[in-house]
Amino acid sequence: QVQLVESGGGSVQAGGSLRLSCAASGRTFSSYAMGWFRQAPGKEREFVAGISSWSGGVTYYADSVKGRFTISRDNAKNTVYLQMNSLKPEDTAIYFCAAELARGLAPRTVYEYDYWGQGTQVTVSS
Repeated sequence: QVQLVESGGGSVQAGGSLRLSCAASGRTFSSYAMGWFRQAPGKEREFVAGISSWSGGVTYYADSVKGRFTISRDNAKNTVYLQMNSLKPEDTAIYFCAAELARGLAPRTVYEYDYWGQGTQVTVSS
């Protein structure tokens, strides 16, 4: 069983920044591929960013956040981060982190992840 706890959400004006954190339980965190997703009211959960297991040398981003968001991981702290810069009102959503235990590379689809956090709210005002 893997537990994921997100933090760092909040309210910010457009153009601002936030850093989300996701702390994971388990002794083998470094072997998990990790992803960030978001879900806005009335919309489906969508992929935001993903990072491969171990050194995290492979990262993926949704086109909508590319160049503004950065995913990273610290295996010593069992934590994955999402640095969000130049935030826009359309970034408003609940942000979830997710762990994938078998593939090594972070998938882009919801159903390929094994564990999910409870989410953290991000609100960007114009």
